[in-house]
Formats: sequence, structure tokens, C-alpha cells
Amino acid sequence: MNELKKRGRKPKESPERIKREPIEVVDEDCQILGVLARGVVHTSGLFHRAVHVFIFNSKGEIYLQKKNLDREENPGLWSSSASGHINPGEPLAIAAQRELKEELRIKVKLEEVLRVPPSPETNWECTALFVGKTDKTPKPNPYEISEGKFVSIPELEKMIEESPEIFSPAFLYLWKLYKEKISQKED
Repeated sequence: MNELKKRGRKPKESPERIKREPIEVVDEDCQILGVLARGVVHTSGLFHRAVHVFIFNSKGEIYLQKKNLDREENPGLWSSSASGHINPGEPLAIAAQRELKEELRIKVKLEEVLRVPPSPETNWECTALFVGKTDKTPKPNPYEISEGKFVSIPELEKMIEESPEIFSPAFLYLWKLYKEKISQKED
């Protein structure tokens, strides 16, 4: 336990504690309405806020994480480099950095590239997508992530084409929107 604390890793939180975690409830325009327990928000299908981060290396590869099987959301699925809910009152950019540090133990300069309204694909989350570039080696938090790896874009596209079910719906949706945004910039 002490070794985990030294490395900045928190012990696995109980499912009951996670369900009590406060998160902001928002309307369809992502305007904050109030704060409720995470468990209530999820079981009621209420709109709430989240951040996702895509990390790329200098080879243009994207880092994917595979969620632990005991995670409440998307267990055992490949997903964004990092992601999570926003704490009440927390700025989006701070939340993105916090999630990156909690999940991958790295700090990277990030740029917000997209905001997405709540939808079934995002589990009713108003989502802000941040992108960063680094050649630092991520150190996945074993309490949240079973494995992680950098993959080339052609490899990712092949994985998605052959087995879309191995990815979280939010990642697939955000990846599609991100590619559309990038292709618009190139035109």
C-alpha cells in the first residue's frame, strides 16, 4: 500500500464510494443544473460532463487504454488515452490534465479540439476532447487500466473495421468526429 501511495496511485475505491461521487448534472446545452451522486446520474440517464484525451507520439501513433474488467463503465473495452468525469466547479482543461495524471501518470500540453453534446454514444455525457503529443512512456494506473499501447492509425482503423465491439462507444464516436474535424482542416 505504501509503495502505491509513493507512486501516486490510490487504492482501489469501493463501488459504493464511486457511486456517491458528486458530479454535475447538465442540460442538453451542457449548462450546469446542479450536483448529484454519480450512481444516481448514471442509473437515471441524466446528462453530465466528461473529458476524453487522445495522446499521440511523434510517430503519429495514438495511445489506447483497455479498461479493467471491474470498471463500472466499458469494462474490458479499448478506449481513449484517458477519460473521466469533471469534478464540480472544475475547469475542463484541469479535468483533462487530472485524468491524464491519474490514469497514465504523465503530464502533456493539451489542446481542446471538440465539444460534443450528450448522446447515447457518450453515455449522455457532454464531452470535451483534448489532444496532446508526447514521447513519454505512459504508466497505466492498474486500478483503472488493464493494459495500454500506442497503435498506428492504420492499425487502429483495421481494429475498428474488424472488431468495433472491442471499443467503447464513446471512443468510436469521438474518433469519428475527430477524423472529420482533421479532414476539414486539411481541405
